[in-house]
Amino acid sequence: MKTYIVLLRGVMPVGKNKVPMAQLRQVLTDAGFENVRTYIASGNVILHSDITPARLAQRVHGLIKEHIGADLVVVVKTGSQLQKILDGNPLKKDDMSRVFYTMFAKKPPAQKVKEFTAQDYSPEEIVFNNDVAYVYIPGNYTKAKLDNNSIEKKLGVSSTTRNLNTMRKLIELSKTK
Repeated sequence: MKTYIVLLRGVMPVGKNKVPMAQLRQVLTDAGFENVRTYIASGNVILHSDITPARLAQRVHGLIKEHIGADLVVVVKTGSQLQKILDGNPLKKDDMSRVFYTMFAKKPPAQKVKEFTAQDYSPEEIVFNNDVAYVYIPGNYTKAKLDNNSIEKKLGVSSTTRNLNTMRKLIELSKTK
């Protein structure tokens, strides 16, 4: 069994994307996943499975849709993959809490990335590396030009974004049984 971090896109406390974490843990446990844990109520799951990350993403997506009713993007990573994302961060800022990590369900098309990065988003910044975008937002994230919704819309690829503290905590949790 391998430990995976399952990142859900757009989990909300109310509405169509409401996903109660206790119910999610139960659904995933009943489906045969082991040591299912969640971290904060925004769609972070740590679990053990012996299936591939792509199959795991499909399975979790289907289970959530069937049992909870939410139709969410699911991105699956390992703790070591998240650590590599943190280690590969090219944005070295005085306030690293303003750097966000956007992980894509699949690698964005190179031409769209080129067009995207040709624009100036100052004072915000974005740097792409395969299936991850490093985003610096010095101000309020909810008013940002480079929020997750904007990135998805411009690239046509589903993604989910986490902050530094969440990334670190998920890595830490993936190391515990």
